[in-house]
Amino acid sequence: MSWLALPSRVRDGLHPSRVVTPRAKNVIYLHMSGSPPQQDLFDYKPELVKHDRKPCPSHLIENERFAFIRGHPKLLASPFAWRQHGETGTWVSELLPDLSRIIDKLAIVKSMHTDQFNHGPAQLRLFTGSSRNGLPAMGSWINYGLGSDNPDLPGFVVLVTVKVPSAGKSVWGSGFLPTQFAGVRLRSTGDPVLFLSNPPGIDRAVRRASLDVITELNDQWQHESGHPEIASRSAQYELAYRMQRAVPEIADIKKEPEYIHQLYGTSPGAATFANNCLLARRLVEHGVRFVQLYDWGWDTHGTSKSDDLLHQLPRKCRWIDRPITALLLDLEQRGLLDETLVVWSGEFGRTPMNEERNGSKFLGRDHHPHCFTAWLAGGGVKPGARIGETDDLGYHVAADPVHVLDLQATILYLLGIDHKRLTWRHLGRDYRLTDVGGRVVRGLLA
Repeated sequence: MSWLALPSRVRDGLHPSRVVTPRAKNVIYLHMSGSPPQQDLFDYKPELVKHDRKPCPSHLIENERFAFIRGHPKLLASPFAWRQHGETGTWVSELLPDLSRIIDKLAIVKSMHTDQFNHGPAQLRLFTGSSRNGLPAMGSWINYGLGSDNPDLPGFVVLVTVKVPSAGKSVWGSGFLPTQFAGVRLRSTGDPVLFLSNPPGIDRAVRRASLDVITELNDQWQHESGHPEIASRSAQYELAYRMQRAVPEIADIKKEPEYIHQLYGTSPGAATFANNCLLARRLVEHGVRFVQLYDWGWDTHGTSKSDDLLHQLPRKCRWIDRPITALLLDLEQRGLLDETLVVWSGEFGRTPMNEERNGSKFLGRDHHPHCFTAWLAGGGVKPGARIGETDDLGYHVAADPVHVLDLQATILYLLGIDHKRLTWRHLGRDYRLTDVGGRVVRGLLA
């Protein structure tokens, strides 16, 4: 994409010399809401096996603040088997057998860290750059900066399985940006968007005539008041009108051939993560810039059988392993992986200690901001890259730390945006997604 081909809001807001050549056109962000335990999936720790159920070294927990751990906790080794996979020899838990087969396609970052240890603030920090409400989500910034490649579809689409994440809808809100850049949530069952269908007695011609009158009134009111949100509202009405035709067709995954359903393990008509992975591919295929998938249920504290490592974690891994692998393979076979950046992460990590809340006999791990694992694939990312390490017990980052703001800066860079230059003036100063931090992680780039 050349400089002149960029939308005017990017050309006007960024100096040409500061815009990099884009390596990706679209992003699919797979967020495991609640945060998977890295020690049980990608960050193999033999030292934890040696010290399993022994008291945690005192120096690690002095002056440490935990969400739920009380007293002096014991270390907890992963209860799962591990093997090395691919030419990179990457250690992966037995819980991800399908993803293990294509592990060399992934660039894995083991040294992610954040400064928030509760779900809501950590999710906000990851997706808006701030731990407090009111700032635009990453997808909204990207939608503002680049827009959609399809005028009939929003530039930012959200898909949710099980539940909305702890931070609520703020993680796909537009904040102080015009509301037309907010994420549009598509539902897995029923109408893809609420009120997408016309009510009884209203056909498309009547809807068009109504919108023309509303737009005329809005234009008059904006001319008198000068309020920019009026134009944003009119733009949303027009997009909704165009979406009435485009969205039902794209959201209907039943149109996919049987071998694709077999690949993903989809169940058309059900609210599943597999269905949303397939829908995400269809959306980027039709020009949606940023697709955000939220999958709830990864908060494995071990307070009961429903949130422990031995039962809940294997269930969740079975839920995502096949469809994520299928998504990457499907994008690749269609020639879309090179231009689609796929990102996977939670909002923070989990402790290398057993939580044992209230003496629970189930195995679980508390919230841990100091280190966690994320991976990226496609869209300008170096396949097989391995960034960062944690210490022998998986408690602190030991090499090449990557903050969540660094991840944001890198995603923007891969899309051709300098994160320091994509700004919006609010309350007397220029805001950006990464605020006063963030750096591009060069080791991830192809």
